[in-house]
Amino acid sequence: MSLSIFFLLLLCTRCPSGVFFRQNNNTTMDTLSTIQAPIKEHFEAFKEFYGAQFKSNIKLLDSALMNVAGSKGKMMRPMLLLLSARCVGEIGTASYAAAASLELLHTASLLHDDVVDDSDERRGSPALRSIYGNRVAILTGDYLFSLALNSAALTKNVEIVEQLAMLGCALSSGEIVQLQTQRYGSYDEENYYEIIKGKTASLFASCAYIGALSAGASREKALRFREIGELIGICFQIKDDIFDYFTDDIGKPTGSDMREGKVTLPALYVLRTAECERLKVMNEKLQSGVVLDEDEIEYLIEQSKTRGGIDYAFAKINELRSKALALLGSDIPDDCRDAFVAYIDYVINRTK
Repeated sequence: MSLSIFFLLLLCTRCPSGVFFRQNNNTTMDTLSTIQAPIKEHFEAFKEFYGAQFKSNIKLLDSALMNVAGSKGKMMRPMLLLLSARCVGEIGTASYAAAASLELLHTASLLHDDVVDDSDERRGSPALRSIYGNRVAILTGDYLFSLALNSAALTKNVEIVEQLAMLGCALSSGEIVQLQTQRYGSYDEENYYEIIKGKTASLFASCAYIGALSAGASREKALRFREIGELIGICFQIKDDIFDYFTDDIGKPTGSDMREGKVTLPALYVLRTAECERLKVMNEKLQSGVVLDEDEIEYLIEQSKTRGGIDYAFAKINELRSKALALLGSDIPDDCRDAFVAYIDYVINRTK
């Protein structure tokens, strides 16, 4: 059996070390049920609260908003916020408003990202920009940003409003650092983590932190949840990056990240460790801001599989998972602990 086929099969199995990869639909539903168990009624109430935001008396805007509302995913980030709140206290209106503000901010950022990236699809469906054009997509994103600020204000908690503002800065900064890296080089793991902490992990960290604050947690305890959220977010992005080496199930062709100038953890590991002249030359090109050609991209993808890059990325996920679970502590309800473990494993196991 070739190593490439081996890794493809590995994605569909469970690793003895504790990292989970592929789940069937029944397992996925069981995991989601475990996650939602402590917050089931609150999650349903939140979805009603959130859905009410997508209305306007302007016909074009209303149509665009309905399109965005119909393409929502499983809403994992609001779930994390509500679960964090439930771990430390009671979920109330402040938690619903905080969860709405963060999800609105996230959704707005995706609309803008699709314009920046010239993406025609989002979660396998036409992106808003491909239906209404870039101007409507950008303005709809701006409208959602404004709604996010309004929802944050409804919490009547100045620190939550401040955190939302700081999150907006972090998301934008992460994207800018990524663009800077693509333009000028300096590809390495430190830079990689800086990017994903900004553009992905900051959102998970804010959800966990703000969720705890919204339920009255002390700042010390809220910061603990923030760290857990950041670790989950890093796991989420590493797993997302691994998909690019194997599958087009999530709506993008294999290697699309590298074609956009994004060099992720498996390839970074191989470029750093491999004693191979061709890889060394490719690394020098990348560090100079030169985009790899198609043959080089295909070669780097294959080398990332056969020279341990994928193994390295999964090992990092497993390490971060262990750190997150250790931070949970013993001072939360058992059902919340079970839900958090299920949440982390869902992030690791997801297939798209």
